[in-house]
Amino acid sequence: MKNLANCKPSEFLKQTNKIKKAVEKWLTDTDILNIRKNVAKPSPITKDMTDEEKRAAVDDFKARTEKQAMQNFSKMLDAILDEHPDETLELLALLCFVEPKDVDKHRIDEYLTAISEMLGSEAVIGFFTSLARWGLLN
Repeated sequence: MKNLANCKPSEFLKQTNKIKKAVEKWLTDTDILNIRKNVAKPSPITKDMTDEEKRAAVDDFKARTEKQAMQNFSKMLDAILDEHPDETLELLALLCFVEPKDVDKHRIDEYLTAISEMLGSEAVIGFFTSLARWGLLN
């Protein structure tokens, strides 16, 4: 299945721009950027606390941070897989040069294989990493 790692150079930029636009819409629709902003508040540490109390406060904060991260991840999965599956499938299709209306004409393993190939491409990942560094991607 075609993807950004195995397409023609003439196709790469056009498809990348389609994907960029779909990602912008997808991020707005799913609101996952705001979901990930939910963070645990640090445990208060005062100068009159013992070292043991300070360690306990740090450990408590670490535990609450891990719990919040798992809750955020679960909420993001709910948003992309349950609340916005059509938008997520559209993005998946575009990554594989499939028109969104034709997404169900392929098996899921075809998509997963194509996306794995794309994610394994240092050139493709480097390109998107550079765009992100330049602030062109959310």
